[in-house]
Amino acid sequence: MISSKIIKIASITDNAGLKNEFTHKTSMRNSLCGDYIKLEIIADQTKVKSMRYETDSCVLCEASASLLSRKIRNIKINDLTKEIKKLKLLKKNSNFILPKKFKEFKELINRKNINRFDCVILPMDAFLKAFKIK
Repeated sequence: MISSKIIKIASITDNAGLKNEFTHKTSMRNSLCGDYIKLEIIADQTKVKSMRYETDSCVLCEASASLLSRKIRNIKINDLTKEIKKLKLLKKNSNFILPKKFKEFKELINRKNINRFDCVILPMDAFLKAFKIK
């Protein structure tokens, strides 16, 4: 069941909608459920300046994209990459201790939503794809 907190997070759409202004652009589909996301990212050599997104997805993916787009502003790309990789390990880890940079994602990533983990992580996977990081 989707909580009202998740719906509230997803409804913050300040960075939703593409403007065709980017240094990095990508799109990605979740092969399990069909969620689809497009990202436009503006970054210099070391830091992300902004991220815009457009989704055709479930509310968990939309909420995740909304949070990520607000979270990553002025964060070093290398730091963010390390934190995303730590976050992705949670699917295999049973203790669910979120990395510091992703504490705001506690409503989205928890034991009751573990079967929808790929929906939540899709915006992060798309970010890594935009920077050609595996």
